[in-house]
Formats: sequence, C-alpha cells, structure tokens
Amino acid sequence: MTIALTELVAAADELLQPQCFSDYCPNGLQVAGRDTVTRVVSGVTASQALIDAAVERGADAIIVHHGYFWRGEDPCVVGMKKRRLATLLAHDISLIAYHLPLDAHPELGNNAQLAKILGIEVEGGMDSSPRPVGNIGRLPQPMSARDFATHVGAVLGREPLLEVVGDHPIRSIAWCTGGAQSYIDKAAALGVNAYLSGEVSEPTIHSARELGVHYIAAGHHATERYGAPALAGHLAERFGLQHEFVDIDNPA
Repeated sequence: MTIALTELVAAADELLQPQCFSDYCPNGLQVAGRDTVTRVVSGVTASQALIDAAVERGADAIIVHHGYFWRGEDPCVVGMKKRRLATLLAHDISLIAYHLPLDAHPELGNNAQLAKILGIEVEGGMDSSPRPVGNIGRLPQPMSARDFATHVGAVLGREPLLEVVGDHPIRSIAWCTGGAQSYIDKAAALGVNAYLSGEVSEPTIHSARELGVHYIAAGHHATERYGAPALAGHLAERFGLQHEFVDIDNPA
C-alpha cells in the first residue's frame, strides 16, 4: 500500500505528541522526500551507512531516533552533513526523526521497549510529568547485581559496565536509555536498588557508590535499538507499508 508522506508524519505526530517536549532537535519530518511512501527503513541514527542501506532497499522514508539539526551544532551544510543530505535529496528519501518523544512513549518508546525485552515490570515514570522520559519498575524476581548485568548483556548482545554497590539484590530499578547517566541522582531519590542507562560518565560511578545504588551502563546504541523499529513497525502495520529495521552496529 502507498500513503501520502503528510499522512504518515501526521500519524506519527499524533502518537508521539512532540509539541509536549522541549527537545534538543526538531521532531518529525526533518528532510522531505517524495510525496508518497510505500517502503520504510528504520534505524537508530541517520548515519551515512543507514542512508546508503535505505537507498539499496528502495526506501521512500527513514524513521530514526537520532536525526539532524541538533541545538548548538554548526549549521553549515558542508562535509559529512552535506554528503548525508545530498544522498537523501538525490534519492528523494524523507527523514523522519523523534528524539525525546520516542524515549517517552509508554508502548513504542525506547524505555518501554527496553523494559519489555528485559522483563522489567513498569510501575511508573521517574517524575510526575504526563510523559516522563525515564521509568521505574521491578524485576519479576530479585536478582543479584551481577546476575542482572549478565541478563542485560545476554539480551542486548553487549557486555554492560557494572558498578556493584553493596550486596543487596535488585528488586526495584530505574532506567533511562541513551545518554541519561545524570539521572542517577533522581533514581536514588526514588529509593530504587539500581539504575540503568546507556552511557556512563566519570562522575556517575562516584554517585552510584555514594548513593548506594547499583549502576549498569548498557550502551547508548544498544539500549536505543528498539523504539524506532517499534514506531515504524506500528505505522507499517496500520497503513500496510513495507518496513525493515537496519541495525548499523555501534559499540558506544
């Protein structure tokens, strides 16, 4: 089936409500391609490798979590930015990107999808906002920090960094995918046993030790592989489109 690009973007906007977020980039349609869409490729980041894969697959649109035009970046269309945009425009491929709105969606979002594959029972958000970016929940059964980290590594296919703090098991946990290591203070204030994010910074380990919270850094890319294909798959099923997730490996 083929639908109008405007209809596809309107449906994604209705699902994710980007107007409710103060984000670091524009959300929604970032680069306009052909007016109709039949085949969609999804991925984590709109890298040149993902764009080239979309060209090879004859895609009309790409749906990603990490798009372009970030706050504070050089606005000049030169070098890498020129090559990426030139490829999209030459092949009339649209780029659709959602950052925080895709993190926060309670079913299709990165945090919701990560909880699903790790078997975490979601209990709520890390704050009281209507669309919290991070979540809190519980494990079905208490696990030691090392056993839980082993489980995370087996599911994500990437060995996580683990900071074990004390010998208490993990019952309750907070998590936020990607570069959300600074949320550890918020997690500790919620009284959880552990906090999981994608990235880690040097101060994060000290915070974990002093706050008494086990900490797992499972990888920015590894924790955010699931929102974009969930969104694209949902839209493809709704509108009868062809969809393929292309995972461009990234060890970060």
